[in-house]
Amino acid sequence: MNLVRAELERLGARRFVQLMLVLLVLAFGVTAATTLASSHRPTAEELFEAQRAAAAARADLERTHQLCLDRQRGAVLADDIEEYVPEDCGEVDPAQMERAPVAADFLHGVFTFADEAGPLLYFLIAFLALFGFLVGASYIGADLNSGGVVNLLLWRPRRMTVLGTKLGTLLGGMALLSVAASAAYLGAFWLIGRVAGRPGRLDGEFWGSLGATWGRGLLLVLLLTAVGFAVATLGRHTSAALGAVAGYLVVWELGARLVMEILDVVKVDRYMLSSYAAAWLNGRVEFWDYRACGNGSAVSCNGLYVITWQSSLVLLLGLAGALTAAAFVAFRRRDLM
Repeated sequence: MNLVRAELERLGARRFVQLMLVLLVLAFGVTAATTLASSHRPTAEELFEAQRAAAAARADLERTHQLCLDRQRGAVLADDIEEYVPEDCGEVDPAQMERAPVAADFLHGVFTFADEAGPLLYFLIAFLALFGFLVGASYIGADLNSGGVVNLLLWRPRRMTVLGTKLGTLLGGMALLSVAASAAYLGAFWLIGRVAGRPGRLDGEFWGSLGATWGRGLLLVLLLTAVGFAVATLGRHTSAALGAVAGYLVVWELGARLVMEILDVVKVDRYMLSSYAAAWLNGRVEFWDYRACGNGSAVSCNGLYVITWQSSLVLLLGLAGALTAAAFVAFRRRDLM
């Protein structure tokens, strides 16, 4: 327990961690203040007009869908239809839409927590993931570069115990910070919705979906924290982790993607880690690649492909686990002097 306490104190005392915490608070504060300043409680007249506009939009959608069905049956000629009607009636089928028009869509300058909580949560996860990666890399990288790990090993001469305690302390600290930041962040916007906007429909389905996204996001934050820690351990410096992620983004996500598109490689997104991270956060992502239909075989062609959360979880866990295991093996065999 003394080693854990010492690592917690070292982690909290690092100036970079303190700076990142200040930036975290500032980013959240600016976002909340901007939202509060741009929102207001809707009047009864505004609510009535928004509800009427939403009802009209739903009725127009149903009318367009019926026109599409009538055209398919031959009851109405295409030349007699003066408005745009899609070829696929499913595009305007209210029963197949994820979400029908609601009053909140027609309220301008009104913050609705139920509608905005999802995008706000994604912003929080992105910031915490960046925070975790940078802190994880600097936490071990600075100690390896400055000789702090060597001094620590003089006190506790067990390499695996020391490195494991560092990683465990880091992940535990990030988990606690993520929970506290999420509660404060979403709580602040819920309060804005109550005071200067609209809470929206906060039913069990909403909280279940939001909680599932938050849980997946928390795991992603911890995995990226471990990756930053592992790469910095392998490279013996914080810059090794920064260089590795910058190199991956520039060389693979941008450069290799461009080359594969020039070479007409089919389904490029399935080779990108960003696609699997998005699939993990959202449960699944769908991509369409027109190149899959370039052979002219309309019967067997299917340009739609899906990346699911199951395959994403296996890949992300495998990558983080492999890098962490390699870091422990290298740390055990390496000459630290």
